[in-house]
Amino acid sequence: MSRAVAIILHPGFQMLDVTGPIAAFEIANRFRPGSYTLTVLAPEGGGRVPSSSGLDLDAAPLDNREYDTVLVSGGEIIRSMSGMQEIVGWLPQAKARRIASVCSGAFFLAEAGLLEGRRATTHWESTDHFARRYPNIRLDAERIFIRDGEVWTSAGISAGIDLTLALIEDDLGSDISRRIAQQLVVHQRRPGGQSQFSAIVELGGRSGRFAALIDWMRAHIAEPLTVERLADRAAMSPRNFARAFTAETGTTPAKAVERLRLETARTAVESSARPLDEIAVSAGFGDPGRMRRAFVRQFGLPPHSMRRAARQMPQTGQ
Repeated sequence: MSRAVAIILHPGFQMLDVTGPIAAFEIANRFRPGSYTLTVLAPEGGGRVPSSSGLDLDAAPLDNREYDTVLVSGGEIIRSMSGMQEIVGWLPQAKARRIASVCSGAFFLAEAGLLEGRRATTHWESTDHFARRYPNIRLDAERIFIRDGEVWTSAGISAGIDLTLALIEDDLGSDISRRIAQQLVVHQRRPGGQSQFSAIVELGGRSGRFAALIDWMRAHIAEPLTVERLADRAAMSPRNFARAFTAETGTTPAKAVERLRLETARTAVESSARPLDEIAVSAGFGDPGRMRRAFVRQFGLPPHSMRRAARQMPQTGQ
C-alpha cells in the first residue's frame, strides 16, 4: 500500500523543513518500495515558491485529493501571510488520516483550529508569541515533537526529521525507522520528550551571556552545582542569577544542570561499557537510581534500555 503524503509550502518556507522529511520518506521507499508517494503543494495556484534562503521549489496547487499525511512546513510566516489564509482554509477540509507541522508550521494548524485544546510544540523562538496568540492550545515548548491523536507538531527545522522518522515508525515499524536514521547519518530518532532547549543551554542562552558558565558547569559536572554556587561563579546574587539565566536559556539553573548531566551520562551509557553506577557518579547524579529516574523522565527509557538500543543500531549502511 502506498501512502500519499502532501507537503505544504508557502512563500518564505524553511528549506530543511521540506527536504529533511522528503529525504526520510525517500529512504523509506528504498527499504520498503512503494510505501510513500510524495506531492508538494502550495497556495496561490502553486508554481515556483521561494524559500527563506531565496531558492525556489516547484509545487502543485492545493487540491481535493485524499492524502494519508499532510505535513505543513515552517519558515518566515510573515512572508507567507498572503497564502496563509488559503492554507488555513484548506487544512480543515483536507482529506487526510493525519496532519503534521514542522517548526512554525504549527501556526497554520493553530489558525485552522486543528490544535484547539490539544498539546503542541513549535520552534523555541516562537513559543512566547504562540502561547499569547493561542491560549487554548496546551503548548509544550520543551518537546522535540508531540503527537495528540492524529495531529502531530514538531520543534524547529532538524526536528522535522525526528517527526518524520516517528511517522514512518508508526507506519512501518521501528526497524525501518532505525535503518533510515542510519542512512541519514543521524544517531537515532530522538524521543519526542527530549528537550529542544538543550542547544540553547549549550550556547549559553540566546545571547551567549552564560556560555563561559556553561563550559565551567560541564567541566565540574560531577560536583554539587547549586544555584548559590552558580550565582557566585557568575558574580550575581542567587535571585538575579536565577531570573537572568531562565530568561536567557528558557529553563531554570537546576534543570540546565540536570540536562547537562543527562547529556554527559547518555553519551557514556551509549558509547561505553562503563558500569551505570560509575557513570551516575561521574555525571553528578550520585547514584544510579537517581540517574534512572532522570532518564525515564527526559528520554522515556532507563539507561540500560538506551544502551541496548544503541548497540542494536545498524553499523553499516546496508
